[in-house]
Amino acid sequence: MAQRPDERGGDPTMDPASLYREEVVTDRKVGTIRMMTPIKSDGSPDKGREVIYIGEAQLMTSVGALPINFEIEGKTLDAAVANFAETAKEAVERTMKDLQELRRQAASSIVVPQGGMGGLPGGGMPGGGGKIQIP
Repeated sequence: MAQRPDERGGDPTMDPASLYREEVVTDRKVGTIRMMTPIKSDGSPDKGREVIYIGEAQLMTSVGALPINFEIEGKTLDAAVANFAETAKEAVERTMKDLQELRRQAASSIVVPQGGMGGLPGGGMPGGGGKIQIP
């Protein structure tokens, strides 16, 4: 797995024990599968580690395409292709839940000026100059 810069101490040195060769497989209709083949630092295959299959698809939203990446279970490319649809569906569902949670959080962070809404009796902006409270 990739480490964040703070976990590496800011050192951008690659880990020679964690190298992969990447190949892209696609049907040009639904999505792509990235085959991450483990290799040694000399470029030869590393038989001690498993190939990782990562699916990629796009979810169309009102603001454009949202890329979705997900790891696919499978020991072979045949198995990864067979598991693509179900895993993609699960990844889309997870992404939709995450988006709904982000919307909920954004909606709950709206701050109303003290004294009410502008233009309404009892305060607000016109003539009132309410103050914004920071939670």
